[in-house]
Amino acid sequence: MTEAKLTWIEDELTSLKESGLFINLRVIDSAPGAWMQVDGKRVLNLCTNNYLGLANDERLVRAAKQAVDDFGVGPTAVRTIAGTLALHVELEKAIAVFKGVEDALYVQSGFVANQAALVPLVGREDVIFSDRLNHASIIDGARLSRAKIVVYEHTDAVDLEAKVKKHLPQYRRGLVVTDGVFSMDGDIAPLDKIYAVAETYGLMTMVDDAHGEGVLGKGGRGIVDHFGLHGKFDVEIGTFSKAFGVVGGAVAGKKVIVDYLRQKARPFLFSNAVTAADTAGCLAAVKVLSESTDLVDRLWKNTDTFKSAMVSLGFDVGKSVTPIVPVMLGDVKLAKNFSRRLFDEGVFAMALGFPTVPQGLARIRVMVSAALSQGDLDYGLEKFEKIGRELGVI
Repeated sequence: MTEAKLTWIEDELTSLKESGLFINLRVIDSAPGAWMQVDGKRVLNLCTNNYLGLANDERLVRAAKQAVDDFGVGPTAVRTIAGTLALHVELEKAIAVFKGVEDALYVQSGFVANQAALVPLVGREDVIFSDRLNHASIIDGARLSRAKIVVYEHTDAVDLEAKVKKHLPQYRRGLVVTDGVFSMDGDIAPLDKIYAVAETYGLMTMVDDAHGEGVLGKGGRGIVDHFGLHGKFDVEIGTFSKAFGVVGGAVAGKKVIVDYLRQKARPFLFSNAVTAADTAGCLAAVKVLSESTDLVDRLWKNTDTFKSAMVSLGFDVGKSVTPIVPVMLGDVKLAKNFSRRLFDEGVFAMALGFPTVPQGLARIRVMVSAALSQGDLDYGLEKFEKIGRELGVI
């Protein structure tokens, strides 16, 4: 029997189940390779963010194991007291070189990195201009800063400039922040146009490159490299949990900003340092990408193959220009049923609905990986075609 004071939660859960929005967790029992064990079943992995197949790469695994032997399993302190390992410093230097920036700060996750950067850079007297479809971590970081938040229309630099003209004069300083690659639709921000507006009006600039690092730019150096804006964007937020295959986040950019964040960023000051094993894995990933573009090249080859085949079959893949391939279905119950049928057929690709995406825009989100062989792609396409016809989607 649920306590009276908690019945409202039970009602909310019932409503989520009736609307098809209740989230059921799949349980993973293997490394996230091209094929993996999910809920006791071997399935083709079209779901994780392991863009380059690095999560179970032997070079990263070996580095992580060695770090455990050398440093133990946990730093047991925050970075500013007794938690900064030699590996942390080495990784920050490697990130800066890889990204072509002056300095970098390594933190616990990409989500945390947005909070670490936004809160010290702006406050009550300031204004943040934020893309309408920015990630939840940007939204939460902006709210925590207590700055005024002005939302501009998605990837619309003209609307951004109009909003800046209207609101900036009322505030001490302004910052424009955008995702680089938008994780639900796979489209990218027009960073060159955003930078032009920011430069005209003296705004600080920040881009969350979570889905761009390891994907866009030369050898996966990210969206700033893609647009040739090195040294111009003030802050680049990154994560090691996607293309790099590990965990952790980074704030990269101008040295004066990174130095300031080392003094002011609360997640850096008040949360335990990242483990040696994770740090060593991240460092190994950066080294792999610094030495060769092979994995990134393979990722884009697989993306072009899969996406063109899906379009030929008659699927709507939205406006994606990246390895994120949204298979647009609209109705959330249809999307969940499609995902279940894929799983029955040995393909792991999750349905996404509200609030992750707007109402009426439910989809299966396919994440293409360099780890997939042509045979893997053919298998996935065969199953999409079979179920698409079965459910009347194509």
